[in-house]
Amino acid sequence: RKYAARPSLGKALCDFLIYHNHNPRKAIELAAHATTLLQYEDWWWKSRLGKCYYMLNLYREAEQQLRSSLKNQKMISTYLDLCKVYLRLDQPKHALDVYKEALEEFPDETDLLLATARTHDMVYEQDLAMIYYRKVLQINPVCIEAIASLASNFFYLDKTEVALKFYQRLVEMGESSAELWNNLGMCCFHASQYDMTLSCLQKALHLAEDEVAAEIMYNIGQVGIGIGDLGLAYQSLKVAISINPKHGEAYNNLGVLELRKGNPKAARENFEMSRRLSPETFEPFFNGALFAFKVGDFQQSYALVKECKSIYENHTDTDELLQKLEKYLA
Repeated sequence: RKYAARPSLGKALCDFLIYHNHNPRKAIELAAHATTLLQYEDWWWKSRLGKCYYMLNLYREAEQQLRSSLKNQKMISTYLDLCKVYLRLDQPKHALDVYKEALEEFPDETDLLLATARTHDMVYEQDLAMIYYRKVLQINPVCIEAIASLASNFFYLDKTEVALKFYQRLVEMGESSAELWNNLGMCCFHASQYDMTLSCLQKALHLAEDEVAAEIMYNIGQVGIGIGDLGLAYQSLKVAISINPKHGEAYNNLGVLELRKGNPKAARENFEMSRRLSPETFEPFFNGALFAFKVGDFQQSYALVKECKSIYENHTDTDELLQKLEKYLA
């Protein structure tokens, strides 16, 4: 109560309890006294109450306090905190509605635009996300998150040359990380700029920690397969697995290479390991089904094909293999 009656000191203490001590319960006690003393008219204390309730996973109470705070004073930080509450409640539509309301009050605020874009990305509305990322760049042309997100979206839209320009822009701005050089290398590869691909991936390896290094070695394996250097691909995938023994996609590709080397037993084991580690991907199921079909194990092949169909319904090669199996098993 003593600190609640002294606004400047009380606010500093409240933030200290939240951000330094991570003690939201004490902060709630202080904020509640201060709010009562100020006759429930101070937006700042209400916003801190909302933040504390959020930290305690009391999301409905947090929503109530943040909305009350917005009635007293519309603030960007309060809008962002309210949207975080809705996202934790798994209500992205409500969060987008709040962002829209906030942007009517603060139309050129990049934090709100970025948060809106992230939320659209979260619900797989990439087209809308890209619109907001572009708006951010119109206001702040050096926003790293917007540039990187647009680059990623263009890459997955098969516009690798455009994505390459965005990643090059990040390098020109002085950014340097394993992830950036890895993405730049893969853009070069898909844009058929093979001379730059391996040098970019090599730089990525120099900057990478173990978990990221496994992904980079896997990508080098992909490059090796793409340019026909199966020796490089085989060695890279082996290294990826040695760094991360749970890399399911690497086991799948390694199985294909083992099959080409004439090692069917090793190929089968790799496909099985890939299915265990990456049950959400269809490739190891299809490769396992095709392998079983070629060795005459039609029952196993049929079971794996059905699994593959449940993961990826519109895979043409799976449909063709299923038709062949149905003829044999009819």
